[in-house]
Amino acid sequence: MRLKHCLNFRDFRRLAKNRLPGPIFNYIDGAADDEVTYRRNTAAFDTCDLVPNVLRGVTEVDLSVTVMGQKLAMPVYCSPTALQRLFHHQGERAVAAAAARFGTMFGVSSLGTTSLEEARRISATPQVYQFYFHKDRALNREMITRAKKAGVEVMMLTVDSITGGNRERDKRTGFSIPFKLNLAGITQFAIRPAWAFNYLTHEPFKLPQLDGHVDMGRGTMSISRYFTDMLDPSLAWQDVAQMVDEWNGQFCLKGVMSVEDAKRAVEIGCTGIVLSNHGGRQLDGSRTAFEQLAEVVDAVGDRIDVLMDGGVQRGSHVLKALSLGAKAVGLGRYYLFPLAAAGQAGVEHALELMRTELERDMKLMGCTSIDQLTHDNLRFR
Repeated sequence: MRLKHCLNFRDFRRLAKNRLPGPIFNYIDGAADDEVTYRRNTAAFDTCDLVPNVLRGVTEVDLSVTVMGQKLAMPVYCSPTALQRLFHHQGERAVAAAAARFGTMFGVSSLGTTSLEEARRISATPQVYQFYFHKDRALNREMITRAKKAGVEVMMLTVDSITGGNRERDKRTGFSIPFKLNLAGITQFAIRPAWAFNYLTHEPFKLPQLDGHVDMGRGTMSISRYFTDMLDPSLAWQDVAQMVDEWNGQFCLKGVMSVEDAKRAVEIGCTGIVLSNHGGRQLDGSRTAFEQLAEVVDAVGDRIDVLMDGGVQRGSHVLKALSLGAKAVGLGRYYLFPLAAAGQAGVEHALELMRTELERDMKLMGCTSIDQLTHDNLRFR
């Protein structure tokens, strides 16, 4: 299989599985405990149907949206994720360049493998910084200052990761940073020499946002242990309120699920929230963002921009979320698998397919612009 033969998410996933060592593929593909929430994130979209209108004379479609003051050419964005240079040596550079080409938002994580500053040089489209709140308050202050200087438009504080999820696939292979694999994991790397060649012939792996604060070079640390040992479990609403004041700009909470928390986010001055269960990677058995979307939008959607992510694999999924009031929809694995398979070309191919699906589906719905999508377009089973 080659990139040009990939027509959908499942194809990208299959191609990535063929090219990645097992431990890295399973890090992207895996989730917490029995992975029930991971599966339900996508299955939830099947609980409702689109109701199209016909004879609307739709010749042109405007996919643009404005989210937290940022104009996007598409109602989807590339959610910031960790460790992207493990998947492909281009990492966040590829995602930033692809987002620039399609005029949409992208992000860099605290655990990103490209610096905020370099990502900003690559793309002038809106940039998000996915912020993890550390026990080291000096590190937190430094990262806020650095993000401001880099020209980041949106601060996105992840609030569902005060401890690590139970990711059993990683435990089976010994996946950690730096690598400390068991025999099964080492064998998987041995049968994917192309990945090893690319990894070893490019600049050394690093975490630029954490330089000088978190030394992972003296030992190994699993991602679950990083969350548990390095992040601050005492993080509370007063800490976030202080951070909102210090940032003094577009501020988003990622990982909100309840109406009560959404209302608190409004009260402390957040301009956006992302309904998310971290791709099913934290609390298995939690509700899906799509299932919770209408309830939260009804409660606070007139006072704060509500976004969602999790399980999105098709343009029709995006239209269903927008119809329930989401301002935009985050993509995660949808672009990570093509990144792993083919770098920037893979991400661009995935975004092109998504844009094509959205334009086609909007025409079939009889809509010329995103604001024409409403609850009336849906029927739940």
